[in-house]
Amino acid sequence: MKHTTLRGTIEYTSKKPERFGKERGREYFTITTQSDNVKVLHAHCEIDDEPNVIRDVILAMNSDASPIDCSVRLSVGDRYEGSGWMRFAKGYVECESHNQRDGRISQKIDVDTPVKWLQAHPIVGDALLMRIYDLSQGPGKTFFPDLFLTSPDHRGATGPLLFKTGFGIRYVGEEEITVKAGTFQARHFQVVDTAGNLPEEHPPYNLWCTADDNYLFLKAGVDGYMQTHYELVDYQFIEGGLNHD
Repeated sequence: MKHTTLRGTIEYTSKKPERFGKERGREYFTITTQSDNVKVLHAHCEIDDEPNVIRDVILAMNSDASPIDCSVRLSVGDRYEGSGWMRFAKGYVECESHNQRDGRISQKIDVDTPVKWLQAHPIVGDALLMRIYDLSQGPGKTFFPDLFLTSPDHRGATGPLLFKTGFGIRYVGEEEITVKAGTFQARHFQVVDTAGNLPEEHPPYNLWCTADDNYLFLKAGVDGYMQTHYELVDYQFIEGGLNHD
């Protein structure tokens, strides 16, 4: 079996009345599925809102989205903020990192069960997160404890480091949607129950991904004070050196 790659671009815009529809950032990503079913996500993320954020992430995952290892480099306000490397082993997770606030950090955290997800803050990763919801139970909600973030900040603008959290995923159902990249059969999810797990509760978050095993990000929106929108604007499927738009 040859490896395959999904490559795409996500546009960040605002829904606030004073800047409705204005571009506020962008994300370029690839997701490569290797012949051993390991997925490797590369994401370059840019948030233009001051202080601007530039983030580069490489995250390796098992086929069920559980993390294997991850590296993150972060700039805030066009200045180096931090970089780090995380590894997920049997019974523990570890991180070696450096950031402007805390200097060099070494973390080792014992875990009783395998970690289901590491959120390193690329938007495309939010769709891959939905793999952990069991679709066989149909529409409904499941709370997932013992997940990890590389930053508890909503923009992912601190760290990087390991931050333990938990939240719920609600599956709403399937529907057909149209985004700039085309028309797709989609699964609609919501991230819920973040209160008490983060320094500041995350506003309601709706997300749509393809209704297939790729879980390709299509669009998402954050309500509340953030009023942000994210949308897939183009993508390519690459198999054995051949491109399929």
